[in-house]
Amino acid sequence: MIFIESDRLKLIPLKHHQLLLFDQHWDELQRTLGLNTSSMVVDDEVKADMAEALYHFWLPNTHAYPDLYYWYTNWLIILKNINVTVGGIGFNGYPDDYGETSVGYMIDEQHRGNNYATEAVNAICKWGFDFSILKNVKADTGINNLASQRVLTKSGFRKLEQRNKSVFYILNKAVGNSTIHK
Repeated sequence: MIFIESDRLKLIPLKHHQLLLFDQHWDELQRTLGLNTSSMVVDDEVKADMAEALYHFWLPNTHAYPDLYYWYTNWLIILKNINVTVGGIGFNGYPDDYGETSVGYMIDEQHRGNNYATEAVNAICKWGFDFSILKNVKADTGINNLASQRVLTKSGFRKLEQRNKSVFYILNKAVGNSTIHK
């Protein structure tokens, strides 16, 4: 099983069949992964975004590209000391012809303010940069989402532009401090 480990976190990419459990049988997925049961608290907008990603990106692409699923899926963010899911993170696909992809993430409302998002972003970007094809990781966040903007800034992303209600960032190939397990 592929996973990424950092000081406090373990990131686990979900395969296609696990995404099906993620959607309909959350407790069963946690059991099959050996995790302690948790009920993540997320607002309605995040739930809608995750449902959109699940049905229109994660499921179709993990099915179409099973050997590259980790570029197209949700990675669970696990807090190692209590073995509980505290969020999710993932890339927006295999790097394009310019060596770019983007990253998105969310943290359970009960676990915010602990720098888990920053640690997870650092870990997954370092993992991605270990592939020679990846040159840049992009991200965007709402203009009013100052916490997410701080995550990106602390992770070394630089602001590209602000357009409409979003702020756009980029991270050039860099080195983080996670340990990779394949």
